[in-house]
Amino acid sequence: MATLTGFVKDNEGSFIEKDPGAKLNYTIDWTDWMPESDTISTSTFTLQTISGDAAPLVNHTSSINVYKTSVTISGGTAGKIYRVTNTITLGSGLIDKRYFRLKVVARTL
Repeated sequence: MATLTGFVKDNEGSFIEKDPGAKLNYTIDWTDWMPESDTISTSTFTLQTISGDAAPLVNHTSSINVYKTSVTISGGTAGKIYRVTNTITLGSGLIDKRYFRLKVVARTL
């Protein structure tokens, strides 16, 4: 199973809160799921779009670091919940995907 550090789980899966003005990096650790001696060949992050959304999420960059995949995301509209899906392909040809949700919350001091 993939590991999401800092995320909260509810009855719909994993989520983390994000401020609309924040540009943050999110990482999925696939170590516990990976077959021994296999590698991640490709990783694609798909950000949910919401019809009529004035400030959708933006994928700035994504990367692979051994058994971890990361994406840097900004944007989002306060009050919206977005699904972020990571699909990986291993060197052996196996394919899997995991998702988490970003709850966009306007934070104040």
